[in-house]
Amino acid sequence: MRASLIQIAVDPDEPVESRRQRAASLVVAQRGADLVVLPELWPVGAFAYTAFEDEAEPLTGPTHEVMAKAAAEAGVWLHAGSFVERAADGTLYNTTLVFSPEGERAASYRKIHRFGFDQGEAVMMGAGEDLVAVPLPETTLGLATCYDLRFPELFRGLVDAGAEILVVAAGWPERRRAHWTLLAQARAVENQAYVLAVGSAGTHAGIQQAGHSLVVDPWGEVLAEAGADEEVLTVELDPAKVATVREQFPALKDRRLGRTP
Repeated sequence: MRASLIQIAVDPDEPVESRRQRAASLVVAQRGADLVVLPELWPVGAFAYTAFEDEAEPLTGPTHEVMAKAAAEAGVWLHAGSFVERAADGTLYNTTLVFSPEGERAASYRKIHRFGFDQGEAVMMGAGEDLVAVPLPETTLGLATCYDLRFPELFRGLVDAGAEILVVAAGWPERRRAHWTLLAQARAVENQAYVLAVGSAGTHAGIQQAGHSLVVDPWGEVLAEAGADEEVLTVELDPAKVATVREQFPALKDRRLGRTP
C-alpha cells in the first residue's frame, strides 16, 4: 500500500482559491498511490484565527468540490486534511474530509480537542463528538487532527473501532516539534498501528510550522520523515504488519482499563 503525505506550505500571501487549486494539482500528481493525505487547515492556516470567519464554508463547499474532483482524477483515497466548516446553525468546526477513488465523500470528522487554552480555535470553533474510522479495501483508517495527538484515549477508541492506520493531520508549530515526533511514535507503539502524521510547512500568522511529517510503523520505527519545506513524502506500507506485531507482542490483549466490551 503506497501512501503519499503532502506537506503543503501555507503562505499568507497566496490566495485561498489559488492554494486549493495548487493542492489539487499536488494530489493529482500522486496517481499510483493508494492513499494521499493533506495537513490541517491548509486552505487558511491553522493559526490564522482572524481569517476563520471569512474563509468558513459549508461541508459541501469549494474545498469539498475541488478535493472530490482531485481524488477522482488521481484515482486515490484522499484524506483531504481539514478546513473551516460552517454548520447550518452557524457554528464553525475544524473538519476533515475523506474521499474514495471515485470522488465520493467516504467520511468527515470534526476535531474533538480544540487547541488554544480559551483562545483562538478553543473559543471560535465547536468541538466534534464522534470518533471516525474509515474502512479501506486494505485496512482501516482512524482520523485525528493535530492537538488530538496529545489525548491517547482518542486513539484507543479508534483502535477499538478497527483502526490499523492512524492519520493525524496537523498544523504543528516548530517550537514544539520535539513533542510532534515523540507523540507520533508513542501513539504508534501503544496502539501497535501505523501513524501517518502530516504537518504543514511555511509561516502563517507569525507561527513557523514544524513540517517534518513522518510515518511510523506499528513497532515505533520511523519509516520516513520530511524536512521543513514543502515536500511530498511517499512510503510503502504493509497493512499485514499490524496484525503480525499485535500477534507477536499481544499487549493490547492485556488491557484492563477502558476496554470496549
